[in-house]
Amino acid sequence: MSEKRRDYISWDEYFMGVAMLSGMRSKDPSTQVGACIVSPQNKILSMGYNGFPMGCSDEDFPWAREGDPFDTKYFYVAHSELNAILNYRGTGLDGSKIYVSLFPCNECAKAIIQAGIRTVIYADDKYAKTPATQASKRMFDAAGVRYYQYQPTGRKVEINL
Repeated sequence: MSEKRRDYISWDEYFMGVAMLSGMRSKDPSTQVGACIVSPQNKILSMGYNGFPMGCSDEDFPWAREGDPFDTKYFYVAHSELNAILNYRGTGLDGSKIYVSLFPCNECAKAIIQAGIRTVIYADDKYAKTPATQASKRMFDAAGVRYYQYQPTGRKVEINL
């Protein structure tokens, strides 16, 4: 009788990998963000990535980061966390956790809290000093939403498609 394999990936590696893979669907030339919502029983409930709303062509809307606000992406792009919440078709997200490749902005933090998500696991916090991220953390703290940074294992995972 052989023993079970010991080098399988952890739940955190798996779900953060799914979030990062989801982010690879984004057509945003500067920032690709992915999210994966998971039940308390470690079942994937939903995924999302940052992009324009359905019906808003990525050929017709701007991807620029600077300039007239109407000519930049910021008024139009739906973030990965919001897309993952809106993509969910089940009965509720109460008690779930969300894996995100970038710490949620204040608008996504509101949606996360309202959806009943209780834990946020993020890979990068590159905007930690911005008012939007500081507001997110303030709201998470007040609402009792736990958040922590994913600790990379250094494991290399390669997928040939």
